[in-house]
Amino acid sequence: MGLQQLAYPRREPELTGEDVRLRNWARNATLGEPGSVNAPRTEAEVRAFLAETSGKVRVIGSRMSPGRLLELTQDGDALLDLSHLSGLVSMTDDTATFAGATPLDEVYSVLSGVGRMLPSSPGVIASQTLAGALSTGTHGQGLQQSTIADAALTIRMVLADGSVQDFDRDHPWFPAVQLGLGSLGVITQVTLRIQRSPIYTCRKNAVSADALEEDLQTWNLENDLVKAWWFPQEGQVQVWAAREATDEEVGRYRDGGGRLVEHATVSNAMNDTIDQTLRHLRDDTKTVAHDDKPSRTVTRFRDFTDVTGDIYQVFCRGIATPQINVEIGIPLALAGGMIKKIKDWHTETRPRMHYPVILRCTGPSNAWLSPSYGQDTCYFGFVVYYADDGSLSEEGESFLHAVEEVLAAEGGRPHWGKYFDEALYDWPALYPHWEAFRQVREALDPQRRFANAFTTELFDGDSEHGDDEHGHHEHRASGR
Repeated sequence: MGLQQLAYPRREPELTGEDVRLRNWARNATLGEPGSVNAPRTEAEVRAFLAETSGKVRVIGSRMSPGRLLELTQDGDALLDLSHLSGLVSMTDDTATFAGATPLDEVYSVLSGVGRMLPSSPGVIASQTLAGALSTGTHGQGLQQSTIADAALTIRMVLADGSVQDFDRDHPWFPAVQLGLGSLGVITQVTLRIQRSPIYTCRKNAVSADALEEDLQTWNLENDLVKAWWFPQEGQVQVWAAREATDEEVGRYRDGGGRLVEHATVSNAMNDTIDQTLRHLRDDTKTVAHDDKPSRTVTRFRDFTDVTGDIYQVFCRGIATPQINVEIGIPLALAGGMIKKIKDWHTETRPRMHYPVILRCTGPSNAWLSPSYGQDTCYFGFVVYYADDGSLSEEGESFLHAVEEVLAAEGGRPHWGKYFDEALYDWPALYPHWEAFRQVREALDPQRRFANAFTTELFDGDSEHGDDEHGHHEHRASGR
């Protein structure tokens, strides 16, 4: 199957009694047959499985990723379900060690319970596993932090031969292991840096997008955590700006037993914008119901209720909805120019949009394959929802292709755990340590046990790599 077909796949209908194939969460990829799943209960069983078998292996986690990262290469390969390897292992005042398959919402719940947080802002959905979040570059928002992988201090992996190795921040390969796309080994345990959890107050405002190029930088420099949703068709932005709460606000939060405090706010500033977006969404998805999940994700923009709570209460408030979500990271210094390009493109094409453009900025990441490696980064996110029959509207799909081309042409790096068109990217040119990562992969998995069609094409299949006299792939200098 050509990789071009993997960019924005069709969603399959609900499973029937006769259809028992294992699919990813969005049901737009078949991962394998039921007999291909193995569920070891301990790390020792993971080690024994890898030592005693020779086929290819993929870890399926919560199956939130696109199928390209999870699906098997051929019959006889194995999917590993590590859900038994979950939970808190140990904790100190400034570190917490969790099993790799621990869902993020459990990580956050444990930390919140002792007044701690990761030094990274969460995304809106927390059903991913910890290992999956590290391996795909999951991130939140705020220039003082970066990806969840950047909170890792030690990562424990079972390697292809069944041996175990602990990688800490002093290990020269740690930046590869931090974000490895599941291609280096099986992550069984992660020690994370933790810190005191401040209480934040998040203010929500609707503003004009006329000066968004400059405003985005200002918001992020003046606040701890910022997330913005841009509606280009109406020239409006809803912006959430969070800072540490005042003593009075913290007092109200404590008096309420640590529950999220909602500050009464009334606003109809975006009603017309939201109604227009909903019309596009319902027309394209053929949706009649007004309380379905996609519609609820949009109608929530009517809510301008300021809130006070911990970082997880404020930001982990998403509605998990199968969709095609494209997210591309651009150096923050170039974000203003990119916003101007998108404004001009939108004025010319007037695409039908199901959801606003999501703008989240982070600080630099140390992980070699992170889209925010080495630089402050602005992530531009785009969403198109599926119709009830699992199809994507022609206009919605064309919109995604067009906007991704605009960002890719400016050196954008796509989020690995979301959807993108591989043909648009020159990976060695985008990532300065691309060859170093390939060398780590060669050392840790020379037999390519953790490879599938996607990672094989990604790391071994481009025209810039050839075979040396030992049969290994060698990077050919391109002069770029």
